[in-house]
Amino acid sequence: MQNYKENTIFNDESNTLNIREEMEKYLFHWKWFLLGVIVLLTLSFLYLRYSTPQYRATTSIMIKDNKNSGISKELAAFEDLGIVGGSSNNTDNEIEILKSRKIIGRVVDTLNLTTVFFIQGRIKKTESYNNKTIKIEFESEKERLIKQVKDTSFTINVLSSNEFELKDIEDNFISKNNFNELIVSDIGNFKVKKTIEFDFNEEHEIYVSILNRDELIDNYKKVLSISAVDKKSSVLTLSFRYPIKEKAETFLNELVNQYNHDAIKDKNEVSQKTKNFIDERLFTIGKDLNSIQDRVKKFKTDNKISGLSSEGTLTLEMASKNTEKLIKIKTELNIAEGVLLNIKGSSEDEETLPQNLGFSDASISQAIMNYNNLVLLKNRLSVNAGEKNPQILQYDKEIKSLKLNLKNSIINLISSLKTQFNQINKEANRINSKVTAIPFLERGYIDIARQQEIISGLYSYLLKKKEETAISLAVTVPNAKIIDVAYSSDIPISPNKRVIVIFGFFLGLLIPFTVIYLKNLLDTKIHTRKDIEDLTTVPFLGDVPHSESNEKIVIGNDARTSTAEAFRLIRTNLDFMLSNHKDSDLGKTIFVTSTTSGEGKSFISINLAAALSLSNKKVLLVGMDLRAPKVTEYLGIPERKGVTNFITNDSLSLKDVKFSIPEIKGLDIIASGVIPPNPAELLLTGKVKELFDQVKKEYDYVIVDTAPVNLVTDTLLVSKYADMFLYVSRANYLDKRMLNIVQTLYNEKKLPNMAIVLNDTDMTRGYGYGYGYGYGYGNGYVEDVKKPWYKRILS
Repeated sequence: MQNYKENTIFNDESNTLNIREEMEKYLFHWKWFLLGVIVLLTLSFLYLRYSTPQYRATTSIMIKDNKNSGISKELAAFEDLGIVGGSSNNTDNEIEILKSRKIIGRVVDTLNLTTVFFIQGRIKKTESYNNKTIKIEFESEKERLIKQVKDTSFTINVLSSNEFELKDIEDNFISKNNFNELIVSDIGNFKVKKTIEFDFNEEHEIYVSILNRDELIDNYKKVLSISAVDKKSSVLTLSFRYPIKEKAETFLNELVNQYNHDAIKDKNEVSQKTKNFIDERLFTIGKDLNSIQDRVKKFKTDNKISGLSSEGTLTLEMASKNTEKLIKIKTELNIAEGVLLNIKGSSEDEETLPQNLGFSDASISQAIMNYNNLVLLKNRLSVNAGEKNPQILQYDKEIKSLKLNLKNSIINLISSLKTQFNQINKEANRINSKVTAIPFLERGYIDIARQQEIISGLYSYLLKKKEETAISLAVTVPNAKIIDVAYSSDIPISPNKRVIVIFGFFLGLLIPFTVIYLKNLLDTKIHTRKDIEDLTTVPFLGDVPHSESNEKIVIGNDARTSTAEAFRLIRTNLDFMLSNHKDSDLGKTIFVTSTTSGEGKSFISINLAAALSLSNKKVLLVGMDLRAPKVTEYLGIPERKGVTNFITNDSLSLKDVKFSIPEIKGLDIIASGVIPPNPAELLLTGKVKELFDQVKKEYDYVIVDTAPVNLVTDTLLVSKYADMFLYVSRANYLDKRMLNIVQTLYNEKKLPNMAIVLNDTDMTRGYGYGYGYGYGYGNGYVEDVKKPWYKRILS
């Protein structure tokens, strides 16, 4: 149990340490995060400054004649006329009608929204809606809609109160015109007119865009939103987005207005159909009434009678009751036959029928009303829906079924009315037999008077229905009641300043974070001591910071830079690595190698030799990289005799090939010499052993710059002469996978007493042990003075 707890605590600590290390990877680049936030916030404020704000206008309406609204009670006084309360609007259908291209198109046409005016600001053009000083009037709007297939823009340069120049969008001159002058163009002929707000102060330009009507309607449909406040409510909320809030409000108000006009037109369609039917019947019956009245007048004149006897009057009163019944039946029969003819003559289901005609059978009146309602609903829905729409197909099916049933019902009604008429007419004939007892003239007058009363009654009935229909046309109310007129806040809905600023802030953090994350994810180079310790078990001797100085030898008696201190630390650590040296009378040989070329082993070799010489030791630097000698090249001195010359020429001694440089006192150097064709074979000769045996006796330290071990075998051939190997790996250069070579060499002991030095590290990352002790950057040394300003800021 105790071991378990210890392991758990260890894992927790490891996890905490890993999180900290991950955070340090990003915190090291805090200046980039700060720069990213500053740049993105600046861009955010510029975007907010020059982006076009969007305002939202809203309005609320209530759909009338809806089962949830109860608005039809307002017209209850006319319910007996059959002109209200007969329909129930579907809220979802009304939403689709409000968003239909037909309604929006009427709004566009009424407000002339296809013509948009702009004025030039310092950065961008802005739409001018409230202060329109000019207007465009096309000679034929229909012609423009046919000719214009895309948006057209041009510029009007107002020269004076009477003249202006017309230019295209690229500012090319087109023509010079006067106001109210007809201009011929590809999209139709038009005139530029001044409004009452026109006031010429100076020459200025107005940018005009004539928008394509269909595309404009599509765009308005996208930004128009309509929704019910509740599933069971008939109250709708309409909202519209636009850069100019006054225009958005005007659009919504006109949308509701056009919707009401469309609904009133649909409602009046039935009443107008009924009115036309009644007018037609009145015209026909009126002629019959005039004819019978002329007959009465002529009969009285010709026979010189002014009235009837008491017996004739009594007989006429007896017949009047039957006459009233005959009038009523005849009237209803006449109307029924007219409606039947209307049904038979109608070839399209979409035509409405006359209603409110006073049929004795209430089911027929209701059927006509239901039929008309279905036709109106289908016609309104068909504005947006296609012929295959399920609702349209359902309406078609219901209309055909209802029309057939209505036709059969009217035929049955006509048959029933004719039967009733014949029965009552028989009773009238019985009473008429009594008329035979009346004198001939009175009998003739009674016959004519009866016909006159029947036709007059029918005419009076139709006049009454005509007045009722006129009332229905007069009292037709809008379909939508406006609860709140269109209103928009002074605060734009987009761009949202708070969201944009917050988004810019986090994006400023995210971009550097992403770049650093991807860089670390794709990075395969070693950077720090930790990378080496995680991947190898080779002892770590020290790391050498990157030097901004151009000097090749960075260490001296007075040098206090971080790089110089690093070499002093390595010099101290060498004593621990060489503490088990067998023969204290002989010098210590330190071989310097690397995995590949370019890792700085020559730089390490020279400066390590210089550091050792500063401790009053006799030091020799030997260039043993025979294939690519770098020591002389690095020191900037010409090639001279060296190791290859000593090996191949027995007449040469070490004194002949040794030399020194004034920059490093107490240091002797043997260069590599000329590049041989067979360096590996030369290193196998006895002269190499002779060289090392001799220099070990003369010097305290022998620093040997050898070839990279991953490229050639030269270093392995002379490794037996080394007391220790200094393996140089360069930060931000060597691939981590190449450390497998280092570990293999260490495990197989091919390089004796091996230790790693990490070269060219970035000390600003905070890794390592803080070389310099306060004598590094910012101390007036060249590595700080020569660093560019942008590196000093962002490093």
